[in-house]
Amino acid sequence: MGSGIRDKVVILGMGCSKFGERFDIGSDELLLEAFQECLNDAGIEKKDLQAAWLGSALDEINIGKSATRVAGTLHLPNIPVTRVENFCASGTEAFRGACYGVASGVYEIAIAMGVEKLKDTGYAGLPNSPAFGQKYVLTCPNISAPGMFAQLATAYSMKYGIPMERVKEAITHVSWKSHQNGAKNPKAHLRKAVSKEQIAGSPSIAYPLGLFDCCGVSDGCAMAVVTTPEVFKKLKPNQDAVKVKALQIAASSGEEEFTNRWDGCTIKSASIASQRAYDEAGIKDPRKEISMMEVHDCFSITELVTMEDLHISARGQAIDDVLNGFFDLDGGGIPCQVDGGLKCFGHPIGASGLRMLYEMYSQLLRRHPEDRLVKDARIGLTHNMGGFPNHNLVSVAIVGLD
Repeated sequence: MGSGIRDKVVILGMGCSKFGERFDIGSDELLLEAFQECLNDAGIEKKDLQAAWLGSALDEINIGKSATRVAGTLHLPNIPVTRVENFCASGTEAFRGACYGVASGVYEIAIAMGVEKLKDTGYAGLPNSPAFGQKYVLTCPNISAPGMFAQLATAYSMKYGIPMERVKEAITHVSWKSHQNGAKNPKAHLRKAVSKEQIAGSPSIAYPLGLFDCCGVSDGCAMAVVTTPEVFKKLKPNQDAVKVKALQIAASSGEEEFTNRWDGCTIKSASIASQRAYDEAGIKDPRKEISMMEVHDCFSITELVTMEDLHISARGQAIDDVLNGFFDLDGGGIPCQVDGGLKCFGHPIGASGLRMLYEMYSQLLRRHPEDRLVKDARIGLTHNMGGFPNHNLVSVAIVGLD
């Protein structure tokens, strides 16, 4: 049985563009923006890169089906560049490829990139494209992502006997907390703090989800250079090493969609991927050992049920943890969405997973102002999801200091 990649890979440097409505530039410029920061942070030159992985989901409006355009834009030194796509987890998939390349011993230094340029499409949400893997677009033309995810809330309410008013109160807190954090982040798309009254009173999108309970669409790019612990020590002998502790992906088997065994208020693949990640990282009690998280908050109800799927909150009790402030930045528990999450960054599909890792990396190295820092952070978890609640894939990454 494989031993995994725990402590075999170190993040040497990271870069992240400003996310937002970047109508003034294209995907090439987004790549360059993140690439320059990433190389400067890693303290290396382009010639030091030995392989690259690119995560991008919508090739018809971005960079084409191959990675040749990226290699040309960044003038990479004739190295292998692999383009990967795995729904909304495409960025984490690129990171997994680079990490596995280094952990296997094939490369000493590799780069993972994620980019998406969505605002130019004119869509307010994710494009209804078969390229996104949505067979439902063709077979069920009236279906929508907000409509599908909103049903998590009604199922949660029914299963645990929780009044919908209390569920609505909890998801309002989820959105409020993220906007409070995102307002402090200069790279976020949406940087205006909003009150709970504004969130609760916003236009309804799909009951009980209002406008502020749904993430937007944006343009963005994020990157990571990874290497071996030995090379890291040579290049940065005086810096703390942010090591990759675990990387796991679980894809739905179709059980949730095609059978009656699914309860409708959990994401089964998240529960499986997270447990595998904890096993790989040697984490026995995630509620006590995880310092902070970035999760795939495409909708506020998704974040709430994810807390249970990640084995942080007991089943049926995430709503209490949310309302008690356990996931707030200053709540004394496990801060979640400390950079504002998808709520404030939007969701440029290929970039989101690496953007989450960028925040964990920056927090662990104490690179933020004091009012944005997680106290005594040692272990960070990212949760990246693609698809619908009943048919999806989930990637969980854990990084930390020794």
